[in-house]
Amino acid sequence: MSRKHRVWFPGAKYHITNRGNRRSSIFYDDFDYEVYLQFLEETRRYFPFYLLSYCLMTNHVHLQIETIHHHPKDMMKMLNSRYAMYFNKRHHLVGHVFQGRYGAELIDSKDYLLDASKYIHLNPVEANMVKSPCDYQWSSYNAYISNSVNPHITTT
Repeated sequence: MSRKHRVWFPGAKYHITNRGNRRSSIFYDDFDYEVYLQFLEETRRYFPFYLLSYCLMTNHVHLQIETIHHHPKDMMKMLNSRYAMYFNKRHHLVGHVFQGRYGAELIDSKDYLLDASKYIHLNPVEANMVKSPCDYQWSSYNAYISNSVNPHITTT
């Protein structure tokens, strides 16, 4: 049976999630996080989109995006395959890096847009990794609460 097609239209906003296979880590060190963000930027140049917020956790990612002209499946296929090839090669592994299909919840209201951003940014706090979201290095939170510049996101 084929998968259900996801709703897409130019300007659609999504909360995208992707977890490591068997809930395994997909980032072993800072270099892995940096490479993921680099691949995210390369993907964005090829399939333009707005990144509204993000949080890269040890074994999963959260991306809040707004599409422009391309379906998120195109973006996620490129991003996931490039990162998986890099990750397996660097860490001398084989097999799937990500567990199944990425999750994509269509954001259909301003309230849900704000709730998704709040959920994404509080993820490291809920996981007891940090006491405050401003202490977590691999999210877009600080760009929203301070003057720090984050080249990956669109805050307006």
